[in-house]
Amino acid sequence: MTDAPIASPTVSLSIAEAAEASGLSAYTLRYYEQIGLIAPIDRRSGARRYNDADMRWLDFLVRLRATGMSMRDMQRYAKLLRMGNAAGSVAERQAMLEDHAARLEADIRAQRETLQYIRKKIRSYEELRAIPKRA
Repeated sequence: MTDAPIASPTVSLSIAEAAEASGLSAYTLRYYEQIGLIAPIDRRSGARRYNDADMRWLDFLVRLRATGMSMRDMQRYAKLLRMGNAAGSVAERQAMLEDHAARLEADIRAQRETLQYIRKKIRSYEELRAIPKRA
């Protein structure tokens, strides 16, 4: 599956509908377009209309952001994507995602360790509360 936006006539959402479907605000959608994260959206009668490819791209951006990718890296990725499938663009996009995945995996490991520590602390409190009080 490619991450490149491909025009699709099946979906035509207004900015309000795209915002609701993506979980982003209409303001954020406009901002993402302004800073180049989103390619210029087709307009009908002056209103933005989001298609399937636009929505898939937004889903990808939301996931990248949720996993901590910086806006600068997301912009770099979007710029590379717009360059097409030239070898350099593909290789750099892959490297960016591999680096991001490695950071995400390290974060997940750290979170698991922290969760284990917290669960251990909870067990110690459970044990303290189970000990009968002395008079």
